[in-house]
Amino acid sequence: MAGMFIGEYTFKVDSKGRTSIPALFRRELEEGDPKWTGGQRPKFFIVYGNASKKFLEVYTAEAFTKLSNDILALPRGTKKRRMLERLVLGMSHPTEVDGDGRLVLPQKLREKIELEKEAYFIGAGETFEIWKPETFEAENAATMETWLEELPDDFDPLTLLSDNEG
Repeated sequence: MAGMFIGEYTFKVDSKGRTSIPALFRRELEEGDPKWTGGQRPKFFIVYGNASKKFLEVYTAEAFTKLSNDILALPRGTKKRRMLERLVLGMSHPTEVDGDGRLVLPQKLREKIELEKEAYFIGAGETFEIWKPETFEAENAATMETWLEELPDDFDPLTLLSDNEG
């Protein structure tokens, strides 16, 4: 497995849906594509299926293969497997980094997250997310406010690492 996607970045999106991919994210995409060699374009997958998600989730080729194998290991015909087949396998977009280090987002994906002039990228460890910046700001503020209301003023987020409640 490659390293991790960390950090946050905002880039312009042109009328054709092209946006730069953060350089550190491109390195992780390269490392996460077992077939990639220098001079080639790394392949990766954008999962967009869950209608309640207001972002696109991006997987390296390696991480998506692992996720696919986990889904296919579930018993055939079960509701859980059928849901995951549709929401993940069926509603994903295989793509690659273009020659200029950009990502071309199809209109359908831009419309799903109402992406217009800018894309906000945020690392999530083994994946990264692409948001409309204003949507991320609103969602993140609401989520953090809800979480922090439950915690003491001197809360240290690293204490969550030893919390077994999730």
